[in-house]
Amino acid sequence: MPKAVVVGGGIGGLATAVAFHRRGWEVEVLERAATIAEIGAGLSVWPNALRALDLLGLGDEVRARALEDGAAGIRDPKGRWLARADAAVLRARYGSPIMMHRADLLDVLRRGVPESALRAGISVTEARADGTVTHSAGTSTGDVVVGADGIRSVVRRAVCGEIAPRYSGYTAWRVVVRPSGPVCEMGETWGRGQRFGFSGLHDGRVYCFATANMPEGTRTDGAAELRRRFGTWHEPIGDLIAAATESTVLQNDIYSLPALKTYVSGRVALLGDAAHAMTPNLGQGACQALEDSVVLAAVATEDRDLTRYDALRRPRTQMIAARSERIGTVGQLESAAAVAVRNAVLRCVPSSVQFNALAPVLDWVG
Repeated sequence: MPKAVVVGGGIGGLATAVAFHRRGWEVEVLERAATIAEIGAGLSVWPNALRALDLLGLGDEVRARALEDGAAGIRDPKGRWLARADAAVLRARYGSPIMMHRADLLDVLRRGVPESALRAGISVTEARADGTVTHSAGTSTGDVVVGADGIRSVVRRAVCGEIAPRYSGYTAWRVVVRPSGPVCEMGETWGRGQRFGFSGLHDGRVYCFATANMPEGTRTDGAAELRRRFGTWHEPIGDLIAAATESTVLQNDIYSLPALKTYVSGRVALLGDAAHAMTPNLGQGACQALEDSVVLAAVATEDRDLTRYDALRRPRTQMIAARSERIGTVGQLESAAAVAVRNAVLRCVPSSVQFNALAPVLDWVG
């Protein structure tokens, strides 16, 4: 029986373990953390990723723990619409995106992997092209070694040496709150050098995220910073922030990877953030990792030619990463003149143009 050693027990790593397991491979998942778990934040699962989950046999279970994403478009801080989204058109053309808690998706994926395959508390120190992985408990060897260990991947060194992540210029806050009343017309609000977005979860809570331009490494006081920056923006933003507590707000600087020259070397393949960490502006980071998992398992099973995985995945993921970065650049514009031009252009772009632009991202069928 062929064996896949998966380094990283996040969404991409567990999805890959499911994909290989379903194709009859032995799998071993090495996770550095003491437990395989996910911290609290929301996640958009777009139709392309739902197709990947369907191919993993988990689509229905995921949908049962999610809510159709009701994002209505983009507004300015006073609540005036810059761009409206037609959910019916999106649904008819691509299918409905859903919103769920990251922990729920991780739980579904984890239950698709044999318990005996999951090894937590294991720190990987080296991976080699011959399929050998050195770690804190010894060594593991696989016919395929999968680097699903994130933007600061150890496995990536075996493929392309040391690659430094790039700071985007902005930080992000994420929080899940339970509002005091119903929240309608989800979406994003774009200001000057900062944005705020919110979307519902299936249990009545609301996932909120915000971004702001600031120097790398700047730490803030979480909920208080959100109130200072966004407390006067249109409702229900103020009410949502009021429901946040200091301990529940997560802050992370946003990084991405430069375009790698390859995702594979010998028996080693990279996926997810280890291969193509991208800014979150298209909501495609986890979605692309799910696609990666399906394609990698299929290629490895069919002919073990990992260069075909690279040819299939690298152009697509790097295209999406570049698009996401451009959207972030526009969304984070700070000068009054540039923001005025941006907002005027957004108001003039027909929704049909917006939907057509999504086609290269959402039309993936596996």
